[in-house]
Formats: sequence, C-alpha cells, structure tokens
Amino acid sequence: MSEGRDLPPEKHMLSCHACGLVFVARGPVDDERDMGDCPRCGQILRRRKRNSLQAAMCFLVAAFIFYIPANMLPVMAFVKVGHGHPSTIISGVIQLWEAGLYFLALLVLFASITVPVLKVFLLALMIGCECRGRASHKALKRLTGLYKVVVFIGRWSMIDVFMISILAAVVRFGFMASVTAELGVVFFALVVVLTIFAADLYDPRRMWDAAGYNRQGLGHSRQGGEEDVTELRDMEPEKA
Repeated sequence: MSEGRDLPPEKHMLSCHACGLVFVARGPVDDERDMGDCPRCGQILRRRKRNSLQAAMCFLVAAFIFYIPANMLPVMAFVKVGHGHPSTIISGVIQLWEAGLYFLALLVLFASITVPVLKVFLLALMIGCECRGRASHKALKRLTGLYKVVVFIGRWSMIDVFMISILAAVVRFGFMASVTAELGVVFFALVVVLTIFAADLYDPRRMWDAAGYNRQGLGHSRQGGEEDVTELRDMEPEKA
C-alpha cells in the first residue's frame, strides 16, 4: 500500500498489462520501451502498449468494412425436404422469431448484431477521446469501465459462428434436412476476430494521458491515498 509514503514520479512507474503488477524504476522509462518480462506472468513490461492507437484503428476499420458483407451475404442455408434458401443474420433472426424460438432469436440478435456494433462504437469513442485530448474525469472513468466490458463480451460474439458450425455438422439427413454454412459467416468471424484484436491492442490509459489526468491522479494519491496500488518493487531498468 502507498499510505504514508509519496509515490515515485509518473515516468518511473509501470505496470504489467496482463496481471497488473506495479513496478518502479530508478530512472525515467519511455512509454514503449521494453523493460523485460514480468516475474509473475512473463508478459513483456512496457509503460504503454506499443502503437496501440494505430493498431486499434487499423483493426477497427477492417472490422467495420467486413461487417457490411457479413450482414448482406447469407450466413446459413437450411434445406428441409428439398425446400429452403440461404438466410442472412437478420432474416435468420426473423425466422427464429416467427417459429416461436424467442430465446434463440434474441440470443442470435444479441451476439450477431448488438455486440459487434457496440464494440465498434465504444472503441471508436475511446479512440476519438484520445485523439481529441479532452474529456472529463467522469467520462474517462466510464469509458475505462466500458473497455473492460468490451474485452469481456468479445469472446461471446462467436456464439453465432459456433451455432452454425454445430448445426452444419449435426443436421445431415440427406434429402430430409441439411444445414450448410455460407460465405457470410466467414466475414462475420473475421469481424469478431478483428474487434477482439482491436480491443486487446488498445491501451485505455492513453485516454488519460491525452487528457492530462495521470499526473493529477498521482497528486491525489499522495494527498489522500485514494488509489489502491499494489506494493511497488524496485527494478533496475538496465537489468529488467
């Protein structure tokens, strides 16, 4: 804990991106300088993720581009007794709803439409705040919390892809019934993977750096010890 003692200068401190363990170096550390491996989890130690803004923007733009054909192209074709036609995500949700499978329809709608759009929108909002360099403390705190939500729900976007894969493998009854995956599911899987990469590569601390709140936060910690900080350990930069 940092109560009763002053925190080192901001440029001397860094934390592991994976496990959150905090270190203090004897001298200033560049934001993207490689400081070795974390002794707890083995992750490369840097104050900030390298080229986080550029990498997140590239993956986010690519995800947005692929999301258009993912919704326009059919993702699945269900043939029953010789009759059937390919369906897109939206038409599939409508068919499930009309068939009375309300829970499954809402699940597909949430996983295939709501989650990807929400992830792209929130990540774009965070990138915009960093590029603008101005945001209130309350807004940044909310965005940081939403970033954790984006990272958590990222894996659940694959529910639709898994469902189509399982149906295509199980429903094989020849002329009676069959399910085949279409090209749209490939684009949708690319959208999910690209948004996961974008969220993982983006560093939300850059928003606070751009708005100038990190140095103020250190001052508040010295005054009242409001932040719960892991015990700092000395680390020689040249030996890390």
